[in-house]
Amino acid sequence: MDKLVLASNSAGKVREFSALFADLGIAIVPQGELGIAAAPEPYCTFVENALAKARHASEQSGLPALADDSGICVDALGGEPGVRSARYAEPEASDANNNAKLIARLHGKTDRRAHYVCALVLVQHALDPEPLIVQTRWHGELLDTPRGQHGFGYDPYFWIPALGMTAAELDPTQKNTISHRGQALRELMALLRK
Repeated sequence: MDKLVLASNSAGKVREFSALFADLGIAIVPQGELGIAAAPEPYCTFVENALAKARHASEQSGLPALADDSGICVDALGGEPGVRSARYAEPEASDANNNAKLIARLHGKTDRRAHYVCALVLVQHALDPEPLIVQTRWHGELLDTPRGQHGFGYDPYFWIPALGMTAAELDPTQKNTISHRGQALRELMALLRK
C-alpha cells in the first residue's frame, strides 16, 4: 500500500496524517483532490462515523481509505460537543465560534476535565469485512483563555497539566507523539504490522 485516500479535507488533519504516514512511504491524498464529496456523519459515535466515511471514500476512489472521526468531550457537559465538535456552533461553525460556544457553556463550572477522542478506521476496499479500527483518548482540561499558535480546533484551550502547556503550544512533532491521533495511528500501525 503506497497511497491512501484520507476521508477528510481538513487542512489540519491532512498535515498531521501526511507527516505521520511519510515515514512509512505512504502518500495521503485528501478526498477533495479526487472530487469526492464528504460523506454524511449521522451517527452518535465516533467509530460509526469514521467507518461510514472510510467506506464512502474507498467506494468513490477505488483505493484503500483512512478516516477518522474525532472531537472533544467535556465531562461537565455530559460529553459535549462530542461527534459534533467541528459543527458545535452551527450554523456559524468555525474554530473561533466553536471555542466561544464551548467556553460560554463552561462558564461557572469548576470541573474543566476534557478529553479528545480519535476513532481511526482503515479499509482496504469499500466492502472490507475486517476494517482496522482503533479509538484513543487524550486527557486534559479546558482553559478560559487561548494559548499557543500551533494546532487547530480546540487546541488553544486544551491544557495538558503534566506538560504545563496547551496543545497549541506544543511543537507539531511533539503533538503528533502524544495526541489522540498520534496514539491512534501508533495503534493502527501495530495492527497493520500484524
